[in-house]
Amino acid sequence: MKSIHLFILFIALVSPGAFADVIGRVVAVTDGDTIKVLDASKVQHKIRLTGIDAPELGQPFGNESRKHLASLIAGKNVRVESDKSDRYGRVLGKIWIDGIDANLEQVQAGYAWWYRYYKKQQSRSDRKAYETAEDNAKKNRLGLWADNDPISPYEWRKGKK
Repeated sequence: MKSIHLFILFIALVSPGAFADVIGRVVAVTDGDTIKVLDASKVQHKIRLTGIDAPELGQPFGNESRKHLASLIAGKNVRVESDKSDRYGRVLGKIWIDGIDANLEQVQAGYAWWYRYYKKQQSRSDRKAYETAEDNAKKNRLGLWADNDPISPYEWRKGKK
């Protein structure tokens, strides 16, 4: 009987319906694409921003990316639009603050790449907006695009192994 209960719990946790928006206050900005949100029930949620990949803290522009995201949302109330989590248990979501997509803001300011690998998980309008934002940031050499040869976080992590 115990195994049945565990199985039901597992299915509930991994099914798409098990996830919902998280509403709360940003209590930590870990890096340019990861935050912690404390909800009204005092439950802390680790959130990975979807659609973007920000520089790691040890790589060029990593700290600047974190600071930019913090300037947008640290200590503020946000809504995290989510329907899934990742293999590390983080909620995957789009951060909304006062009607603004903070994930997109990171790309527009040049502090994150549009994460093309996961583009099929985005709506058509989000794909267009994020691609345009990255193209504009590159063209205007904003943030990490000021570097002559920026290294994507994916390549950076691969090189660290």
